[in-house]
Amino acid sequence: MAHSDRPTAAARSRDRLVTALGLTAAFFVVEVLGALWTGSLALLADAGHMLTDVGGTALALFAIWIAGRPPTPAKTYGYYRAEILAALVNALVLLVVAGAILVEAYRRLWAPPEVLGGPMLAIAVVGLAVNLGCAWLLHAHAAMSLNVRGAYLHALSDALSSVGVVVAALVVVATGWTVADPLASLAIALIIVPRTWGLLRQAVNVLLEGTPTHLDLGEIEAAILRVPGVRRVHDLHVWTLTSGREAMSAHVVVIDVGESDRLLRELHEVLHAWFGIDHTTIQLETAPPAVLRIQGPNPV
Repeated sequence: MAHSDRPTAAARSRDRLVTALGLTAAFFVVEVLGALWTGSLALLADAGHMLTDVGGTALALFAIWIAGRPPTPAKTYGYYRAEILAALVNALVLLVVAGAILVEAYRRLWAPPEVLGGPMLAIAVVGLAVNLGCAWLLHAHAAMSLNVRGAYLHALSDALSSVGVVVAALVVVATGWTVADPLASLAIALIIVPRTWGLLRQAVNVLLEGTPTHLDLGEIEAAILRVPGVRRVHDLHVWTLTSGREAMSAHVVVIDVGESDRLLRELHEVLHAWFGIDHTTIQLETAPPAVLRIQGPNPV
């Protein structure tokens, strides 16, 4: 077995997540007060979205902390999966928020209340700046960690929803047509759902120990077979421990197990260099002589 103890991708993003948490938490308070003042559902919807952003980022930071705890006899892989669970919770909460927005927006379409367009516009513009700032902070690291990607998607969808609030506020200020407010709320919900669904599918795939989407099991098997001295591969499994850290186990049939040191070293080097797999568990086996005679020499 070979493995690496380097920091997780999410752990390398801790400072950016802390900054994003501070910005979103501060503006969440401002937006709730502004929604109550102006009577805007769009602002309140955006505030609810911001609340899930605050909770999601705080959960991501907690997951990074707990994932850094060492393995124990009861948790032999440590707590890496806590990061994936955090991403799953983020996605589920966002879907619930989207549903609540849709219900309230539908109600307001039939009975639109009075909305103060000017203050609504000012608050929405500030919110857009905050959300774009958070998205910019997290964008560079979003591809490396599913957990950071969850926080990034929160910030990005918040920014998109803030655009909708700004447009709705402009319409209310210019025309007095308050139906624009619940329509903007509907648009926010429709932005949230598809992006969140993709995050949910990724998190579930990791928890079900599915093959990572960026890896091809056939290519991995072919690379193993190209190592001199390898005959066959069976019981090959590849899964994700946490974002940016994949694991693999396999039974590898070889010509001579006396070369185990060389074989294990080369197999791990190939899997790490070509596929980025750091944690490998390989059982070497020898085929019965009859099988070796049928298969012939290993093509090198």
